[in-house]
Amino acid sequence: MRYFKYIWIGVLSLALLSCDKEPPITDAMLDGDLIFDPSLYEPEKFLVSARVPNPSAADLEKHVIIAIHGYTATTFEWQEFADWSKDSSYMVSQVLLDGHGRTYKEFKASTWQDWLKPIVQEYEKLLALGYTKISFVGSSTGGALLLELLSNQFFENKTAPKNIFLVDVIVVPTIKLQSIAGLVGPMLVYVETDQTAVEDSFWYRFRPQETINELNKLIANVQYKLEKGIIASNGTHVHVFQSKYDPTSSATGAVLMYKGLKHKDGTRIKVDIMDSDIHVFTRLSLRQNITEKYKENQLFAFRQISQKLR
Repeated sequence: MRYFKYIWIGVLSLALLSCDKEPPITDAMLDGDLIFDPSLYEPEKFLVSARVPNPSAADLEKHVIIAIHGYTATTFEWQEFADWSKDSSYMVSQVLLDGHGRTYKEFKASTWQDWLKPIVQEYEKLLALGYTKISFVGSSTGGALLLELLSNQFFENKTAPKNIFLVDVIVVPTIKLQSIAGLVGPMLVYVETDQTAVEDSFWYRFRPQETINELNKLIANVQYKLEKGIIASNGTHVHVFQSKYDPTSSATGAVLMYKGLKHKDGTRIKVDIMDSDIHVFTRLSLRQNITEKYKENQLFAFRQISQKLR
């Protein structure tokens, strides 16, 4: 399962439609030169390290959870959780992955190692400020990046995170397009996603072939390490939430995490399979046809997370 070699004729045909060298980007899209993630010019509204640069003793007693979005997304992906947590005893720090929330050109030039850097930077800034109660929540690719940190024992000899929550992590893709990107090569310049005009302000509509390759590298790396076995840091609790019918991230990935990721004491991680058919079920804002089940799933995850941050 380390590398995907699926080639679907239908998918390949669609891919070949996107062969123009430059996508038709407008000023109304995140991909363009006018719209940027607000955390870039108002970091104090998103990052705890910027909002509380001189924490008091009372501040340092609070739990901080670092929220990490997925591939092509922005801090908007965890805004609902931040709003829901506004009056809680913990603080939410929304990290913007490097290369994201900027122009298409900057996104195209970024690597998965670049995406990882702001996660590490915010964590280390919080440690330097004196925070000791830190947790993470990562959705989709954000969760894969957290698995990468765990696999490299990044948190060893540091104040390890209390919790790591993983939401619809893209360990095994349901959509196989990124697995053929390397085979199609220069023919596949970019892929256009099916999203609304409103969503164009918060997610990239166009996905460069270069970033699809980077995502594929990250997925293959995480798969390999899960097969070898990953041990969470001492004192770190891991909780996986997975949509059963996720159209992007296969539930098979949750099985791989359950088998390949253990707590330091050898116990199994917790996995909740959600009755859901949307990717990153914790984000409902801007979606169409929201059902009561979707709302229940989101609230369940928010409550499960918040209970561990007290």
